[in-house]
Amino acid sequence: MANEIKKIVLAYSGGLDTSIIIPWLKENYNNPEIIAVSADVGQGTELDGLEEKAIKTGASKLIILDLKEEFVQNYIYPTLKAGAVYEDEYLLGTSFARPLIGKKLAEIALAEKADAICHGCTGKGNDQVRFELAIKAFAPDMKIIAPWRIWNIKSREEEIDYAEAHNIPLKISRETNYSKDKNLWHLSHEGLDLEDPSNMPQYEKEGFLEMSVSPIQAPDKPTFITIGFEKGVPVTLDGKKLNGVDMVTTLNKIGGENGIGLADIVENRLVGMKSRGLYETPGGTILYKAHQALETITLDRDTAHYKKLVSEQYAELVYFGKWFTPLREGLQAFVDKVEENVTGEVKLMLYKGNIIKAGLTSKYSLYNEDFATFNEDEVYNQADSAGFINLFGLSIKVKALMDKKNNEVGM
Repeated sequence: MANEIKKIVLAYSGGLDTSIIIPWLKENYNNPEIIAVSADVGQGTELDGLEEKAIKTGASKLIILDLKEEFVQNYIYPTLKAGAVYEDEYLLGTSFARPLIGKKLAEIALAEKADAICHGCTGKGNDQVRFELAIKAFAPDMKIIAPWRIWNIKSREEEIDYAEAHNIPLKISRETNYSKDKNLWHLSHEGLDLEDPSNMPQYEKEGFLEMSVSPIQAPDKPTFITIGFEKGVPVTLDGKKLNGVDMVTTLNKIGGENGIGLADIVENRLVGMKSRGLYETPGGTILYKAHQALETITLDRDTAHYKKLVSEQYAELVYFGKWFTPLREGLQAFVDKVEENVTGEVKLMLYKGNIIKAGLTSKYSLYNEDFATFNEDEVYNQADSAGFINLFGLSIKVKALMDKKNNEVGM
């Protein structure tokens, strides 16, 4: 079977896993052509020097795709509008990047007439599922190669050994060998001391945090910002209109400087085990807080309560890699309808890791001071509530009367 594979499209980040996969594929699949594909979803300097490295280690070429704005508009913002958070804390930074990358891998593999697609995900993780479900959605007959599921390498230490034996340059050392995933939305840290949940993350260790500072190191004075939304999508920051990439990038900087968006999470992976990670999501945390705040004045009670159920289901679908499914698309249609009036401005105070609401305005606000006031008003007849309570509590009263009658008979 290996001899039948002449051309492979590889999801290539230049990290530890994919750095050694190119020579491994050459050795184990009869020297096939390797087309490396790097999706730029906001990794920044991680893409520097990748083409030279990919070709030097055996790839025929490197294709770099600028997907940042598509990532924000078609994946981040729809998820933000849904208010989707996995297990109350995880803002899905890796989860919603994988379907986009998987789709592009499938499209390139078909265009290049490749025989297989390869990724560097481990057999323990969620990403193998996310990549492969996306590939199945767009190239259902494509063979998928996942070296971690078949090779003899058992650990990141052995990966480093392999890289050193093959003279493959790495940007990490054995001491800084965290498993990381970075994109425009977040940076995740896993492994090493974080594998023990009793260890506090090394927030103040130089070089550990990359997008943020520890709240302890944040400024001693607050920062105020105002975010404007249209139909649930952030469009302005302090009155200035920004595209998606600039919005997230700017809020990452502001939030990071104020120690916003650090989340130490033990999560339940799709494959069944628990894992512990430290996530930096400064801009995303601000956007979620602002969006949630605006919904408190623009959504009616029944819709707001039901949307919480949808948000949880949506988050689980994204986490499980089911982006390209009828259910996710159906939930999106519900969300898009619900968000039609989520328009307005949210003022926030950022201070040492905290996000504090500082004011909400919307032309669609359902908050009416004439009704809500504790002062005298002319729009609400408080006597009306008595009849409402009598009807609302009628079933309770009927049961109580029945219990009383039966108890009296029993005596």
